[in-house]
Amino acid sequence: MPISIEIFNPANGDLVGTVPDCDADAVGRLVATARESFEKKTWRGLAPSQRERILWKIGELLLEHRDELARLISQETGKTLREAAGADVAPAADCFRYYAGWVRKLYGETIPVDGPYLNYTLREPVGVVGAIVPWNFPLQTAAWKVAPALACGCSVVLKPSELTPLSALRFAGICAAAGLPEGVLVVATGYGETAGEALSLHEDVDKISFTGSVETARKLLKDSAVSNLKRLSLELGGKSPNIVFPDADFDAAVRGALWGIFGNKGEMCTAGSRLLLHEEIHDRFLAELAAKALKLRLGDPLDPHTQMGPQISARQMDRILHYIALGKREGARLICGGERDTEGAKAHGYFIKPTIFANVTPEMRIAREEIFGPVLCVMRFREEEEAIRIANGTTYGLASAVWTNDLKRAHRMAAEIKAGSVWVNTYNAFDSGSPFGGYKQSGYGRDLGSYALEQYTNVKSVWVAL
Repeated sequence: MPISIEIFNPANGDLVGTVPDCDADAVGRLVATARESFEKKTWRGLAPSQRERILWKIGELLLEHRDELARLISQETGKTLREAAGADVAPAADCFRYYAGWVRKLYGETIPVDGPYLNYTLREPVGVVGAIVPWNFPLQTAAWKVAPALACGCSVVLKPSELTPLSALRFAGICAAAGLPEGVLVVATGYGETAGEALSLHEDVDKISFTGSVETARKLLKDSAVSNLKRLSLELGGKSPNIVFPDADFDAAVRGALWGIFGNKGEMCTAGSRLLLHEEIHDRFLAELAAKALKLRLGDPLDPHTQMGPQISARQMDRILHYIALGKREGARLICGGERDTEGAKAHGYFIKPTIFANVTPEMRIAREEIFGPVLCVMRFREEEEAIRIANGTTYGLASAVWTNDLKRAHRMAAEIKAGSVWVNTYNAFDSGSPFGGYKQSGYGRDLGSYALEQYTNVKSVWVAL
């Protein structure tokens, strides 16, 4: 009998709900359900126009339930209502509407070949997909995987984080209400060591799409090797450089740096956690940024005036505080924050004050390792080449940004930075049509855009003798 997992509100410790920790048998039953729906063609066998309408309807229903979903996500994660609605629900809805448009555009092609043959290709769904998603953007990330998989005709077993399963279950209910046939999307709640491992080892899962840590990705690779060599796509961690030159729009760059690290309380794989400031503007920029950070309002994420909520769990809070202590020992200069916020009602939650370190050097651990919290490492540079060297000097390569009004410099930097996304004079810009993923140990494969469709389809070559 699976044990129960209790879900707590990180802002106050209140119990939000409970879900089962699915063991291998429970996951096996869910996979069997998804496999049956795939083999019986209950979804992929529908008319393309019908599947298109259902995916579009899912997007519409997500928006209709925006307030309900935002509140639930906020209670699970500690993010503000504004962030839950605007950065989780709205992008998820848009993602389904985007991929609805792809259902009738998954074409094969005819290929001129030697000999008396007609050669053409078919693009077919890969099969049963295991979608393993993290807790920081639970609905958005689920949509990034489920929507293209469904557009391609796959069936999906969604494995949410053990910290955010309630929004995943509600999401599956909305998909069913939109007309998605039974068994096409099922949810396996539980811990990574139980439900996640059972999914990754299952011989009847054809593909895993994973967003999470490098450590877990290594385990998934091993599980694929010892099971059925299932296909993997991996979106992993980041230590993103945010580079500001003297000719940048100063105020816009300060805002970009502020929300690039303190948005979603720093719990973002794309967080601009390394701020590289040119020496000409370093002191002025740092002073302005610190002043704004000190004014950020921490508190109840359900309060519309709150700008930063709590970290998602005591474990995550302790991890962040450990890195803050490490930064002090390494010799970085603490500019602001650096401690837990226990004022008033916040004493019952996992709040950490916005933290900025200056005098950070590239070899420090706080500059190399992903902290996943509201901790900013500020570094000084002089030459463009130095900024590129620092930017590329980690094992990660997920995202980056460059702030400059020099068009030639912007394109040079975009070409030289080893990252899957380079933002110029903005930060954290996303669109359902634009691919997202990493270089180096930030993973491989892409979510979003037409590129994601490659992850969920097989290409078959058909030869006909004439």
